[in-house]
Amino acid sequence: MKSAKNFFTKEEQQKIMEAITDAEHATSSEIRVHVENFCIGSAVKRAEKVFHKLNMHKTKHQNAVLFYFATVSRKMAIIGDKGIHEKVGDAFWDQLVTGILNSFKHDKDKTSALCTAIVEVGSKLKQHFPIDDNDTNELPNEISIGK
Repeated sequence: MKSAKNFFTKEEQQKIMEAITDAEHATSSEIRVHVENFCIGSAVKRAEKVFHKLNMHKTKHQNAVLFYFATVSRKMAIIGDKGIHEKVGDAFWDQLVTGILNSFKHDKDKTSALCTAIVEVGSKLKQHFPIDDNDTNELPNEISIGK
C-alpha cells in the first residue's frame, strides 16, 4: 500500500483539485480531501477530528464535506458538517464510500472513482446549498496530507 505522500501522483492530485473546483461551482458547499497513513479505530471518528483540525466546521453555512483516507490502515470515510448531514443522511455517505472502495478493491482507477464521487457530492449539495452571488471559496482545494 502506498503511503499518504505518494497515494496520489501530482497529476492525480491535479485532477482531484479540478473535480473539487468543478463541484464547488454549483454549490456554496466546500469539499476537501485528506490523506494520511494510519487510522486507529473508527475512520468516521478520525475524519471528524481531521475535519475540525482543518477548520472545516467554520464555513459560513456549515456545509463542508471531507473525504478521508488512511492508506496503510486501508480505511476511508466521508463526512459532512451538520448543515449537510441533516439534508443527506448516512445512507448517502455510505453509498459513496462503498462505490469508491469497490473501485479500489478491483484495481480500477482510484482517481476517477474519487473524482466521480466528488462530482456526485457537488450535484447533491447543489440541491440543498445552491451557490449565491456572494459565494467565496472558504477552504483550499488542495489535498491535505497528514502523517
